[in-house]
Amino acid sequence: MASTAITFHFGEDALTAGIALSIARGETNIRLSPSTRKKVKASWVAVQKIVENDHPVYGINTGFGPLCTTKISRSETKTLQNNILKSHSVGVGKPIDRELAKLMLILKLHALAKGFSGIAEATLDRMIWHIENDAIPVVPSQGSVGASGDLAPLSHLFLPFIGLGKVQFNGKTITTKALFHKTGLTALQLGPKEGLALINGTQFIAAHAIKVIARLHHCLDQADIIGAMMIEGLQGSVKPFYNELHALRPFKGSIHVAKRIKRLLKGSEIMENHIDCERVQDPYSLRCMPQVHGASRTAWLHLKELLEIELNSVTDNPVVINNELTISGGNFHGQPLAMALDYVCLAASEIGNISDRRIYLALEGNSPGVPKLLMNNTGINSGYMILQYTSAALASENKGLCFPSSADSIPTSLGQEDHVSMGSIGGRKALKVIGNVEKILAIELLTAAQAFEFRKPLKSGIFLEAIHKEVRKKVTFAEKDRIFADDIEKGIRMIQDQMLIKVIERIGKREKISLGTKFSHEFEVY
Repeated sequence: MASTAITFHFGEDALTAGIALSIARGETNIRLSPSTRKKVKASWVAVQKIVENDHPVYGINTGFGPLCTTKISRSETKTLQNNILKSHSVGVGKPIDRELAKLMLILKLHALAKGFSGIAEATLDRMIWHIENDAIPVVPSQGSVGASGDLAPLSHLFLPFIGLGKVQFNGKTITTKALFHKTGLTALQLGPKEGLALINGTQFIAAHAIKVIARLHHCLDQADIIGAMMIEGLQGSVKPFYNELHALRPFKGSIHVAKRIKRLLKGSEIMENHIDCERVQDPYSLRCMPQVHGASRTAWLHLKELLEIELNSVTDNPVVINNELTISGGNFHGQPLAMALDYVCLAASEIGNISDRRIYLALEGNSPGVPKLLMNNTGINSGYMILQYTSAALASENKGLCFPSSADSIPTSLGQEDHVSMGSIGGRKALKVIGNVEKILAIELLTAAQAFEFRKPLKSGIFLEAIHKEVRKKVTFAEKDRIFADDIEKGIRMIQDQMLIKVIERIGKREKISLGTKFSHEFEVY
């Protein structure tokens, strides 16, 4: 349980990606309010009446998918729900990250707590127990086609509820049987529709989308900062970041990035020294950062807006509206997020692509005072030449991963599910691309810091000067060749730990200047 006084009420409060991550990390308390419990119970009662009336309703007293016309007797409805968890647990591949699985639990709990799924209170209470006690089910990464929801991964997620499967608990992966022995828990007896309610939905896709927008947001923020460092290192022009230019083409993302970079460069002796330079304009990778980084920010915002609708939606099937109305529809279909994830995958790749171009630019030796390959004594030394090979390899790999998963559809369930989203694949792929971008940005950070060094004794503005000092605490200036893989690993840790963002926020707080780094905001106005 989080020590903070903040409490999130499932089924009532609006869930965001930031709140979901806060719950997953134990920073926010959770509960079901009495009014939510009342709604949940009413929906559960409605399902019991359907069973008693014996009128066929999909998934309650019929089979699933192509077996939807097969009537299930009243005595077999509970067996049906256990069987669906077992039969649909067909996932393969490495287990997903523990935090992703925990996010799935959080998202599913919120959707079921809306009171349209016929779930029992005891089942929701068990979900809360797993979240609060960090007993996180083991979920394979492959097996979902993104409709009818994320069936396979959600089935694995809830196997422990019926005494099966495995969990990660107290730092170890153990069987559910061992978990029950340690905690005194027993298997739940799922009622009519409960198994189906647990596995129908987009929580695998949505959990990946949460991680995508969180990690990409950090990449976008740090790409602007590193890009500004590269402008200084190569003595680029600040004019492409003037408000007067971007007011003539007022895309929010472009304006946001231009303002950030201009503010990062403010007060720089290096830029002042460049005022009378004879160069007319810079290559696109420097000059067009607002347009390129800004477009990726727009894609990020699009996914964020769609995701927040999804996080507060009911993606179950059938949906129990009331005693008289139960609808078997398609709210489980992952297409709304699948297409946006493919868009964001491309947006992330482009951040890595332009970063690689800036790395290459820094090696050319065309900026006065900065030697070719960023090292004075080349010939015997290769300098930073081969670091760009790695960024090029990563950028190329990302381009191959940008083919949209949602463009594909393979019919399943004997044709009953004849169009699927493949959003689960898109989510996994987007995270892989972002992981590669983090590595590319790490290489650009090292490269920019090396170029930065040749501008001494001139100083940068307060932000970039502080960042350069932090980088040098971990990676020293390279006078000669060394095993640069070690430097790159340190750079990756700096990116993943959001070191640059933390420095910006610390300086900004001291100087009372905002640079728009808060994850909770869309595009901060400053």
